[in-house]
Amino acid sequence: MKSKGLSGYDSPYVPGWDCHGLPIELKVEQEYGKPGEKFTAAEFRAKCREYAATQVDGQRKDFIRLGVLGDWSHPYLTMDFKTEANIIRALGKIIGNGHLHKGAKPVHWCVDCRSALAEAEVEYYDKTSPSIDVAFQAVDQDALKAKFAVSNVNGPISLVIWTTTPWTLPANRAISIAPDFDYALVQIDGQAVILAKDLVESVMQRIGVTDYTILGTVKGAELELLRFTHPFMGFDVPAILGDHVTLDAGTGAVHTAPGHGPDDYVIGQKYGLETANPVGPDGTYLPGTYPTLDGVNVFKANDIVVALLQEKGALLHVEKMQHSYPCCWRHKTPIIFRATPQWFVSMDQKVCVRSH
Repeated sequence: MKSKGLSGYDSPYVPGWDCHGLPIELKVEQEYGKPGEKFTAAEFRAKCREYAATQVDGQRKDFIRLGVLGDWSHPYLTMDFKTEANIIRALGKIIGNGHLHKGAKPVHWCVDCRSALAEAEVEYYDKTSPSIDVAFQAVDQDALKAKFAVSNVNGPISLVIWTTTPWTLPANRAISIAPDFDYALVQIDGQAVILAKDLVESVMQRIGVTDYTILGTVKGAELELLRFTHPFMGFDVPAILGDHVTLDAGTGAVHTAPGHGPDDYVIGQKYGLETANPVGPDGTYLPGTYPTLDGVNVFKANDIVVALLQEKGALLHVEKMQHSYPCCWRHKTPIIFRATPQWFVSMDQKVCVRSH
């Protein structure tokens, strides 16, 4: 733009600054404290505005000194009252045209910041987590026998999931399987389990079973919408089809909690599942989640959930594993995926056409 401007082209450069964000608030907190302790939220926002203006002035001087040509007297600032007013006007039109709706979507959440984190604010460190295999017992045992064309099954039939986040199980609303994978019905001692056929051997080794028999196989698509009982929450969940299911690890059946994961959320929207979030901003379970979990920190709850699964007879295996885990760049502590209230603007062409 500079070279074009010097060559006589009409190429105005209007510099601009994004004046909103958590880093500004954290900086002001360090100097003045949190709102509510010594001053109101309105006074805190005024301090943030003052801090942002100071940073804009400093950076503007640096850019001018570097020889950057631009309209430095009239920059674009997201905190300009005129800009904010125009945003409100535009939002009013969006609402009037029926494009805005409220929902919930999982985001990176730091329980120490009590705030959502951007992707750039997430770092990864090694973390030790419990790795568990859990049996979800089929609601209609006869329907599954018919799918696998078998009758001689000893004990109940269950679909087995594998997860490293036991604390998310209260928010489970489905089990995802791959439509094109072969799934095997495997007879083990006193029960039969459904697993991806290619993972049967590794799962049997993991859960310590040497004597087993594959009774039959079907494609994952054949199991769609069959229902399975949640091990301790007292409701049924469906088997659904998802492209995110892999054979890299686990059982070929993925515990799905739409309120606690991006893939889970996407597939949940497709099937109209509830985006349940039983976890508060501080990382503890909300009242009414489950009697032994209410008010407990989610990471401390892992052991409680494992014990609960053991008590219910749904735990096939548990072990500790080390894996790369997302952490807050400020506190260096583990973060969670947590559904928070979000506003969505519809980009559906049919809606846009109807509004004009």
